[in-house]
Amino acid sequence: MVFRVYTERKSEFSHEAEALKNDFVALHGISGLEKVRILRRYDVENVTDETFKKAVPGVFSDVRTENVLYKLPAGADLAFAAEYLPGQYDQCADAAQQSIRLISLGSEGGAAPVVRTARVYLFYGALTQKDAAALMARLINPVDSREGRLEEYESLSQTYDEPSEVEFIEGFTQLDDEGLTKLIADMGLAMDLADAVCCRDHFRSEGRDPSVTEIKVLDTYWSDHCRHTTFNTHIDSIEFEDEAVRAAYGRYLSLREQVGDTKPICLMDMATIGGKYLRKVAGSLTRLDDSKEINACTVKTEVDHNGEKEPWLLLFKNETHNHPTEIEP
Repeated sequence: MVFRVYTERKSEFSHEAEALKNDFVALHGISGLEKVRILRRYDVENVTDETFKKAVPGVFSDVRTENVLYKLPAGADLAFAAEYLPGQYDQCADAAQQSIRLISLGSEGGAAPVVRTARVYLFYGALTQKDAAALMARLINPVDSREGRLEEYESLSQTYDEPSEVEFIEGFTQLDDEGLTKLIADMGLAMDLADAVCCRDHFRSEGRDPSVTEIKVLDTYWSDHCRHTTFNTHIDSIEFEDEAVRAAYGRYLSLREQVGDTKPICLMDMATIGGKYLRKVAGSLTRLDDSKEINACTVKTEVDHNGEKEPWLLLFKNETHNHPTEIEP
C-alpha cells in the first residue's frame, strides 16, 4: 500500500509562495495570477499504518510552521507536480527513508521503506494557456526534473526501458577543425575546439569513433563547472585600478620567481602559490604530499593498524560546489 501526505507552509510562513507569485506578476507579466500555493508531497511504501502516522508529525512535517493535508486541495485554476528524474538524487526522500528506519527500528520487516517526493504547485486566477506553459517551464527544470502525476500511485516501484543500441559518432576521428566546430554546435556541447581536437586525437589513436555517451560525459566533466577552466585560463595582461591589488599581484610574481614557477599565469596558480612557497622555499609543510589534485590537501601520516604502523595519506578535500548533475550509480 502507498500512503500519501502533503505539507504546506502556514500562511505566516508562506514567503516562498508569495515571492513566486510576485515574481511571475512583476517579471513575467502574468497579471491574472492572484495566488500561489506550494505543497510538498510524500508517497510512502513498505511501512505499516502505525509507522506512517508516527512519521507524519516527526518526519514529513514541522507542526510549528506547516499544515498537513491528506488530499490535494480542489479549486485551483492550474495544478501540476514537479519531481526528480529517475536516478537523480532526492535528498529529501533519502532523509525521510532513513528517519523512518529509525522510527520503526526494524519492526517493519521485509522490504525497506520507499519514499518519493514531489513539489505540487497550485495557481489561482485568470490564466491563459500561454501563462500555464510559462509557469511550468519556469518551475520544472528538464535537467533534473519532470512533470509528475497528480493521481495516487498503486506502487512506487519503477521499471526502466532497456536502452537502445549505443549510438556512435561516425567519422568523428576524420573531422577537421571546421567539422568539429559544427559538431559542437549541432550537439550543443560546452567544450571548445581545443577540447574537441584533444578528443578526436585520442580516439584516433585508439582507432575508433567515440559513442555519443562518451563525448557527453567528457563534455560534462570538462565543463567550466567541473574542471574550473576559468581558473586555468592563461592571463596575458592585467590592468589595475586599485593599488592594493597591484601590490598583491607584485607579491605573487615575487613568490612565483622564488618557487621557480614557469607555468602560465592563471587564477589557479595565484590561489595555490602560497602553498608552493611554504613547501619549496620556506621549508614548511614537509608532510604535504605533492599531488596533481590541485584542490586537495593530502598529508603524509602514520596510522596504527592492528598494532603495526602503516604509512597513510590523510586527505582533506575542498569541494567547491554541489553538482546539479549528481547521478546515483
